[in-house]
Amino acid sequence: MTERAKDEALIRETVARAARAWDAHDAAAYAAEFTEDSDYVAFDGTLLRGREANRALHADLFATVLHGTRMVVEIESVRFLADDVAVLHALGSVVFAWQRDVPASRQSRNTWVLVRIGANWQVAAFQNTRVRPVPNSGPVPELFGRYVRWRTGRAARG
Repeated sequence: MTERAKDEALIRETVARAARAWDAHDAAAYAAEFTEDSDYVAFDGTLLRGREANRALHADLFATVLHGTRMVVEIESVRFLADDVAVLHALGSVVFAWQRDVPASRQSRNTWVLVRIGANWQVAAFQNTRVRPVPNSGPVPELFGRYVRWRTGRAARG
């Protein structure tokens, strides 16, 4: 196995540990996979700065609205930006105890930026975005397109 393949395996294991910590509702273990100064952008746009903010929010969420959830992560790609920096893209979401699969309306795409710290990899930045394709056909997009073109024309005329 090449060094790059070993690093990719370690990166995938970092994400797997984060998912296992989520499934155990262990906010401290989940946040431990992130760097001390990590950035975390949730699907609703909430920005957390630092491991402690990550831990505190997830402890609250695991006790309330995300109680009993499990994390589903399907890694799409891992790309190395440098020897010690990688970006990972994944599809994923959380599944509530009464659900079998992720509902299509809650599917998210995640971007994870991981950095090597010693022999380990940690998450330096995380972005979670709902998968919501922009509708580009049908009456609503057509009417909105007309409106945008009309407003753009008016703005150009002063």
